[in-house]
Amino acid sequence: LTLTTGTAFIMWLGEQITQRGIGNGISLLITIGILADLPSAVALIYRKFNAPIGVPGLGLPEGVLMCVLLFLCIAGIVAITQAQRKVPVQYAKRVVGRKVYGGQSSFLPLKVNYSGVMPVIFASAILLFFQMISQQLGAVVDLPFMTQFAATMQQGAPTYYFIFGLLILCFSYFWVSVMFKPLQIADDLKKYGGYIPGVRPGQPTASFLDFVMTRLTLAGAIALTVIAVFPDGLLFYFDVPYQVAQFFGGTGMLITVGVLL
Repeated sequence: LTLTTGTAFIMWLGEQITQRGIGNGISLLITIGILADLPSAVALIYRKFNAPIGVPGLGLPEGVLMCVLLFLCIAGIVAITQAQRKVPVQYAKRVVGRKVYGGQSSFLPLKVNYSGVMPVIFASAILLFFQMISQQLGAVVDLPFMTQFAATMQQGAPTYYFIFGLLILCFSYFWVSVMFKPLQIADDLKKYGGYIPGVRPGQPTASFLDFVMTRLTLAGAIALTVIAVFPDGLLFYFDVPYQVAQFFGGTGMLITVGVLL
């Protein structure tokens, strides 16, 4: 009851920010919730650099490397978020009365990461759901193979990342299939006298846009997988604390970069 009431209040608060403030209310609240962990991460890194004698810590080369890596990660996420394929569009000239309309060139901006952070969120939620169910069944019903299955679905296991990548790919295509309407775009272009050079109007234009978007979605899904998995690599293979590793990628940085942009 407390969780549901609090969520309803946060949703209302987000709507107030959207209507009366700078907009993007609920996303702004989520971003602030993510960035609230930044001071503790900085404090943790500071303690690593000032570790007592005999305790393993970090030196100047590691600090410079982390700063460069953080910059590259943020730049990469910005690049993937902003990247788009510009499909050229030419508008034919139309004479209406004494005026001539059209004749100019434009483009259709097709985003590489069309679905944003949603595939990563969906994939994480489904993996967590199956992991919890298998753990409960293995413990309550005493099914050893379910316990073993739950172990293979834990973060850090190769099976987890393989299924995670497949789910991100599937949900990326699912989101594009729901939200991107090539036939409607082709009809709108035809209605206003626009066409893609070298492609016939109507169904051929829709097929061309669908083909281009299919290839872009594959590239976007691979980039999303790399961004989502990178913090886990730092956490499990380089022993970087989770509070610090989460700022080198993952859903948190994807949301933060998207909202701030």
